[in-house]
Amino acid sequence: MTESTVLIVDDEAAIRDMVAITLDLAGFNSISAANARDAHVAIIDSKPDLVLLDWMLPGGSGIELARRLRRDEITANIPIIMLTAKTSEDNKVQGLNEGVDDYVTKPFSPRELVARIKTVMRRINGKQKDKVLRVFDLQLDPTSHRISIEDHPVDMGPTEFRLLKFFLTNQEKVFSRDHIQDSVWGGNVYLEERTIDVHIRRLRKALSSVEVAAIDYAKLIQTVRGAGYRFSVRPS
Repeated sequence: MTESTVLIVDDEAAIRDMVAITLDLAGFNSISAANARDAHVAIIDSKPDLVLLDWMLPGGSGIELARRLRRDEITANIPIIMLTAKTSEDNKVQGLNEGVDDYVTKPFSPRELVARIKTVMRRINGKQKDKVLRVFDLQLDPTSHRISIEDHPVDMGPTEFRLLKFFLTNQEKVFSRDHIQDSVWGGNVYLEERTIDVHIRRLRKALSSVEVAAIDYAKLIQTVRGAGYRFSVRPS
């Protein structure tokens, strides 16, 4: 099973530690930041699956960071749950109007927090399940099972299709071969390392098949020496 990563943003170390332990016990990975600036850096670098965001932060409020994330195409779809002592209806409405997905007031129970996280992620994953995925002029439609580059169809096998879908929904993250195997083939399947490498090569070949494309999409699947692979629009 693939673990989701949650970024905990709170200026109180005790709360960060408590939430991190709670998430670990619930099967999540967690990273943390104590202020808005460090949080934004962590979001860009690590692309967490969800952000737990305190309203009151040094160096800029949580709601200002949420507004910034929603304006940026790279971070616009990251789920955000506000963690705050602000309980007034106006504050909640403001947060929701800024695109926050849920709102948990302090003090909160660990069980409630985990339940809220799982609910938000189920809702987001449900919306994204059949969403057409796009990077520049590369498009993958999960419903019709079609891939195109600049409106030219791209043929690839079912395994390569699943690999590309995995990469497109997890951009800018580095994944080990074991992680890719668990996510694409399932945890009960044994594969040799070179099997994954072979399918990566096939996927790159398929993405390079449209010779008139302005971008070599095969190069967006980057080999990270000693770590695995990532899909990134940034130079390796």
